[in-house]
Amino acid sequence: MSTQTFVLPDVGEGLTEAEIVQWRVAPGEAVAVNDVLVEIETAKSLVELPSPFAGTVGELLAAEGDTVDVGAPIITIASGAGVDASSPATVGQSEHGAPAEAGEAGEGAVLVGYGTGGHVQSRRRKPAAPAEERVAASVGVVAKPPIRKLARDLGVDLAAVTPSGPAGEVTRDDVVKHASQASVFRNIETPEWGDVREETIPAPARVAPVVAPATPAPDAAGREETIAVKGVRKATSSAMVQSAYSAPHVSVWTDVDATRTMELVKRLKASPDFADIRVSPLLIMARAVIWAARRTPMVNAAWVDAEGGAEIRVRRYVNLGIAAATPRGLLVPNIKDAQDLSMRELAKALEKLTLTAREGKTSPADQQGGTITITNIGVFGMDAGTPIINPGEAGIVAMGTIRQKPWVVDGEVRPRFVTTVAGSFDHRVIDGDGMSRFIADVASILEEPALLLD
Repeated sequence: MSTQTFVLPDVGEGLTEAEIVQWRVAPGEAVAVNDVLVEIETAKSLVELPSPFAGTVGELLAAEGDTVDVGAPIITIASGAGVDASSPATVGQSEHGAPAEAGEAGEGAVLVGYGTGGHVQSRRRKPAAPAEERVAASVGVVAKPPIRKLARDLGVDLAAVTPSGPAGEVTRDDVVKHASQASVFRNIETPEWGDVREETIPAPARVAPVVAPATPAPDAAGREETIAVKGVRKATSSAMVQSAYSAPHVSVWTDVDATRTMELVKRLKASPDFADIRVSPLLIMARAVIWAARRTPMVNAAWVDAEGGAEIRVRRYVNLGIAAATPRGLLVPNIKDAQDLSMRELAKALEKLTLTAREGKTSPADQQGGTITITNIGVFGMDAGTPIINPGEAGIVAMGTIRQKPWVVDGEVRPRFVTTVAGSFDHRVIDGDGMSRFIADVASILEEPALLLD
């Protein structure tokens, strides 16, 4: 019997390190090829690493919460029956991050889960932790296993979710909707002042699926806490600092009568063509940004520091980024070539993007190559903001909440659905007239979506 050592692979992102989030195995436990060994978190995504070996787990060489360099050993496995003892003692990586000789892990074995996808269905799970008992207690709820996992990851009590499935089952959309409502209204009651005067908490703190967040160590007096910055929060902070201190930001905004947008959304929801798709005002906003970017291409450009001097790169396509608040922190996946999509196709792409982000399964490729971004701060009840531009882009648009307000129409004050559209832009790339024209175009579509037929 020989002992194999598994090193942390590059999971196809070109990153140099990852955090050990949760071990799915324990020393002395038997594993088969493709059984999930560990869940890791990179700066981009959560990834489950499958075993390239069959045998018995020896030693876990890194603890949960440790940040490990790519190529460092993380676990040993004593090979069992059916494993070629002459196989290499340490698994390296291919150019895609897969073990170099995965086929040697067992006769007929096909190793899955490496590369840019990075996700496999786990066949091994730890027993429910105490923090999960509330969710696990909802055994009387009709829901498929993937929906139960999504609820567990988002901290949703299935028993509190109103089911909408045809057989009375809880659907994926039910869970996501419940989680969204809970996040918006969680601060509806004002808490009492605590005894601790100060504490350090990242905004938002990363909450890894299944795993309860590590408890920061208080100082001797218990007056302060320090939480390590890692994973998505580390990548986000670095990107925002880079953007804020390299691109001169200028922000503009305007109030918009979005009543006809709300009427269109209502008609689309009632249309058989959109019966299986979630439709929201964000869909019209996305079409408006794409339309307006075509009329003012510089908002879709990028400032590039080239060897021969700086240059502006104008993109004739739109990879539309959507800022998504997830349990892991802020992610900005984008819809590739959004300008080529129909209204229905764009609605489906937005729905898939949102659900994938909230499940923590957004791939690194989906977060790269964006050209302009939308941040929907309206879901948090905010009217307006001055967002920071995503690195590599020249503009970001913020959509505020849509609420009824008094509005003057034809000389009369009437109740209308009103929102605020704001945008921040890289003043190196676009001047005030261009950014103002772009925001005005977006506003004109929200006021009269029929212009999209032009």
